[in-house]
Amino acid sequence: MAEAASVYPPLNARPIKNTICLFDVDGTLTPARRDVSPEMLQLLSALRHKVAIGFVGGSDLRKQQEQLGTASINVTSLFDYCFAENGLTAYRMGQPLASQSFIKWIGEPTYKKLVKFCLRYIADTEERDGIEMPAMRGTFVEFRNGMINVSPVGRNASVDERNEYEAFDKKHGIREKMVAALKKEFPDIGLTFSIGGQISFDVFPQGWDKTYCLQHVEADKKLPDGVDYTTIHFFGDKTFKGGNDYEIFEDSRTIGHSVTNPDDTMAELNKMFF
Repeated sequence: MAEAASVYPPLNARPIKNTICLFDVDGTLTPARRDVSPEMLQLLSALRHKVAIGFVGGSDLRKQQEQLGTASINVTSLFDYCFAENGLTAYRMGQPLASQSFIKWIGEPTYKKLVKFCLRYIADTEERDGIEMPAMRGTFVEFRNGMINVSPVGRNASVDERNEYEAFDKKHGIREKMVAALKKEFPDIGLTFSIGGQISFDVFPQGWDKTYCLQHVEADKKLPDGVDYTTIHFFGDKTFKGGNDYEIFEDSRTIGHSVTNPDDTMAELNKMFF
């Protein structure tokens, strides 16, 4: 895919005019926290010859580099637009765009209260809910530039442990209960809680969901070589209410496509563009 980067038409000369395809990462372009397949990269490369493409994910750019790029290929060269942390860290044609910071927005004292509450809640899960967690691993609260990611089982869980916890969470609603508790404890800060992936949920300011990246898309037309994107397709697997793809999927500016896995994404793209 990277080898063909130099021959992609300029953004304002793509054959299907004024159109961009945005993709969630986990469960859409890749299996959850796994690497992208060569077949997906090949299809995205072909699509990039027709329309502009970009990813929008909640994880930081380092994790998206691990999943979508390689040791020798930077993920920012594989997509026209890279929207890490919902677009709070953003790249256009390999060049960084303006970024935002969660810690500056919320302030250190409130941030500490939030993290302490999360850690205490997770520590007391078994005693409070009368259930035995299948596992507890490291990194229960991960700080990112635009949010925190909270995982009751821990982000260091193995693939098998993630799968086991996902089934456990579906049965007991651990993440849903924790989100409800956080909303009750911090009702007036203006936070959004978004459940995504298998093992965690994101916490960020209202309006900093995946629709945040759309401001970059809309601002593109102001650039010297910019494009007025009148058609914005979004593909995601967590498009249900409460899922981390819901807001952008339902946004009036986008045409939402709900998919179930990367194979489903490829089938939808082939049907639409090839």
